[in-house]
Amino acid sequence: MALKRTAFLVFVIFFSLTSIYAQVKPVKRVIHHRVSSSPMVRGKIVYNSICLACHMADGGGVPNMNPPLINTDYVLGNKTRLIKIVLNGFKEDVQINGQSFSNNMTPHKDLKDRQIADVLTYVRKSFGNKASRITALEVKKVRAANTLK
Repeated sequence: MALKRTAFLVFVIFFSLTSIYAQVKPVKRVIHHRVSSSPMVRGKIVYNSICLACHMADGGGVPNMNPPLINTDYVLGNKTRLIKIVLNGFKEDVQINGQSFSNNMTPHKDLKDRQIADVLTYVRKSFGNKASRITALEVKKVRAANTLK
């Protein structure tokens, strides 16, 4: 009888603790960079953690859903527009290389300025793209102007 009572008490304590643990506020997603001074290395880590699922390992996207990141005006063109896409998400239908893409991209305001700069630099210099890097200061300025609206 004592063994049943002990087992019951252990079960009750375990259940109570797991219930309390489940009510704890969720932890914000954090991406840890390995120690590296290279924006390309850090950017690839962010890309693989966040962007790869939709834009694929080769940056080719998914036909009619998620646009490619290869040789497009969105990636190679205006830096401010590209930074705003990451900060605000993207909800427009877009034509790229004769294909229509309509899947929404969620905003990533939770990323730090350096993470956004690194991942956009990675995209602008990978997949055959040859565009200039984006700095954390550029992201900071766009973010500040973006929150004023």
